[in-house]
Amino acid sequence: MNLPNKITLSRILLMPAVIVIFLIDFDLNYFVAGLVFSLLCCTDFIDGALARKRGEVTTLGKFLDPLADKVAVAIGLFLLVYAGLFSYKDFHTTTFNIIGLVCSILIIIRELMIGLFRQVAISKGVSMSADMLGKVKTVITDFSIPVLFVSRYHIAIYVIGISLFYIAFVMTMISLIHYVIKYRDLFANSEENI
Repeated sequence: MNLPNKITLSRILLMPAVIVIFLIDFDLNYFVAGLVFSLLCCTDFIDGALARKRGEVTTLGKFLDPLADKVAVAIGLFLLVYAGLFSYKDFHTTTFNIIGLVCSILIIIRELMIGLFRQVAISKGVSMSADMLGKVKTVITDFSIPVLFVSRYHIAIYVIGISLFYIAFVMTMISLIHYVIKYRDLFANSEENI
C-alpha cells in the first residue's frame, strides 16, 4: 500500500477518535473534536496531491478516498444531530434540529447514491470522477461540520456554521441532480440489463 492510500486509510481509522473526544465531557471537547475533524479532512487534499505528484493514483485509492469522505461526513452529521447542534443554545428549538436531521439524512442518501452510481459506472468501464461542483460541496461540508461543533461558544460561529451547512446541503442536492443528468444514459443502459 502506497503512502497516499495509507493517509486515506488513516483518515477512516482515526474517525472514532473524533467520536470519543466529542462524547467525553470536558470544557473544550467540541472544540478539540472539531480541530481533529478538520485535520483529518485536510488529509483529503494531502493524499490526493501526493498520489498525483508521485504518479501513485490507484484503484484502491479511488475506492478509499470517497469512502473516507463519506465516513467523515456521516460521523460528523451524526454527532451534530446527537448533540442538537443544529440550533443555538440560547434559542434551542426542536424545529431547527429536525430540519438539520432531515438535511443530514438527505446528504447521506446522496452520498450513498453516488457511491452506487460509481459502482455501476465501474461495472460498465466508465470512470466517474468528482467534478468541481462535488469538490466545492465537499470542502464546504467538511468546513461546516467542525464550525458547528464549536458553535456553542458564540452566536456568530453558529450563524457561520449553519449558513455553510445549508449552502453545502443545497450544493449537495444540485450535485446529485447534476450526476443523474450527466450519467443518465449509463443508468438507462443498466436498467435494460436488470
